[in-house]
Amino acid sequence: MKFKSTTPMTQILDALFKVYEARVPDVRKITQAMIEKGMVEDQTDIVNDHVAFRTLGVPNLGIASFEKIFLAHDYSRKDFYHFESKKLDAHWYAPPTDDLPRVFISELKVDLLSEPTQHIIKKHVSQITSDPVDALDLNDVNAVAEFFQTPLWSLPSMTDYENLLAESEYAAWVIYNRYYLNHYTISVHDLPEKFNVLESFNGFLKSIGIKLNDSGGEIKTSQDKLLRQSSSVANQVQATFAEGATRKIAGSYVEFAERSVLPEFCDLSQKLIQRKHRREGFETSNADRIFESTFTSQLKK
Repeated sequence: MKFKSTTPMTQILDALFKVYEARVPDVRKITQAMIEKGMVEDQTDIVNDHVAFRTLGVPNLGIASFEKIFLAHDYSRKDFYHFESKKLDAHWYAPPTDDLPRVFISELKVDLLSEPTQHIIKKHVSQITSDPVDALDLNDVNAVAEFFQTPLWSLPSMTDYENLLAESEYAAWVIYNRYYLNHYTISVHDLPEKFNVLESFNGFLKSIGIKLNDSGGEIKTSQDKLLRQSSSVANQVQATFAEGATRKIAGSYVEFAERSVLPEFCDLSQKLIQRKHRREGFETSNADRIFESTFTSQLKK
């Protein structure tokens, strides 16, 4: 995700990306193959459509806390989304300039879960008695970057993790992975012509051994047909639990987005098309399936 410009927000995102690409081998694998195919010269040539984070909807955490980081750097809160079956809410945030990615923040509606599952989550987060973001200097790049990697609650036991996994795979992911970057997104429509549609780009991904999330089909399409998305299956990480037990669990993944030009701008020359001329925002049905990139049903494929 590395940026050519240097602002506090680009520095924060770049620091996040360094940790993310180290934990997700598919990131470097995809980038290197794109370079070899001549799609890009280096990572900075890849346009990042959006980044996504997962949070827990409990006091002092969740979207209300997490969004402060981005609002402080002139992002604007946009549409609200609700995912009934997964018991999630989300907002997306528009960046102040086109060189920055959109941000998608979701939160688990913990109070809608069963009492035993709520108990596990609240046991871990009960030690958080004030909003941790309020204690940050949001203009301090190092402090904010470090915050994303700082444990806010203790490691779960393997039993707690597996009990969460049985009811909410999202809950299990957050309780162990915390605020790690969930995914970044390659803007496929900004690639050279041979690869700028998802069918051809997905073919390229599969040719280099990337497993794709096939929940709802490999390509998830919005109702207006103007937003199409695919994603890799999450790379697994070796997790060490509170008691020292270990097992592989879902880490993070990579997403791929194709945003079509809006009908009213279809007559524009390709050279004149900018981000504002393409389909904006997100689609609940697409995102609902993209969430499953970290689910056991996909990891087992």
